[in-house]
Amino acid sequence: MKVGYQDAGAWTLMKSTPVDRAQAAWLYAQFVTSKTVDVKKSHVGLTFIRESTIQHESFTERAPKLGGLVEFYRSPARVQWSPTGTNVPDYPKLAQLWWQNIGDAMSGAKTPQEALDALCEEQERVLERIERAGVQGDIGPKLNEPQDAQVWLDAPGAPVAKLENEKPQGETISYDELIKSWQ
Repeated sequence: MKVGYQDAGAWTLMKSTPVDRAQAAWLYAQFVTSKTVDVKKSHVGLTFIRESTIQHESFTERAPKLGGLVEFYRSPARVQWSPTGTNVPDYPKLAQLWWQNIGDAMSGAKTPQEALDALCEEQERVLERIERAGVQGDIGPKLNEPQDAQVWLDAPGAPVAKLENEKPQGETISYDELIKSWQ
C-alpha cells in the first residue's frame, strides 16, 4: 500500500513559443528555483523543491513550529511516497469529468461507487481516444486490457480490497511516536 503522494509541479515550454519568450521563461525558471529564492518561497508556501532548502539552517530553527513537516522531509519516509509519473494527458477534459461525477455523488444522484465507476469509464474513453490518435507519442497513455479487480488486488503493492468495516474507530498516534517512525 502506498503511503502518500505529492505533485511538486513542472515547467513546460511549448515548441511554438517565440525564442525570445522561451529564453525569458527559461531565465525566470532558473531564478525561481535558485537556492536563495527557493528558501524564501518555501518559508512562505512550505513546498520544497530542493534538498538544500530542506536541509537549510533556517528550517532547522523553524522545525519545532511546523508540526513535523521538516522532520518528515528529512526522513527516509519521504521516499516511500509514490512518484507522480508523467503528467496527466488532457487534464482539463479529465478534470471536468472528475467534477461532474463527484458532484453526482455529493448531491446523492449517484452512490459514491456508481460515481467512481462512471468516472473511470468516461476517463478511459478519453484516454483511449488520446492513445488511438497518438498525439502524445511515446509519453501518451497506454491502457491495459480490462481485467478482473482481483488481478490488481493480488499484485505486489496493490491497494487493500474493500474492508468489511470501512469506518473503524479512529486511532490517535502520538506526535513523538510519529516522528520516531520517520527516523
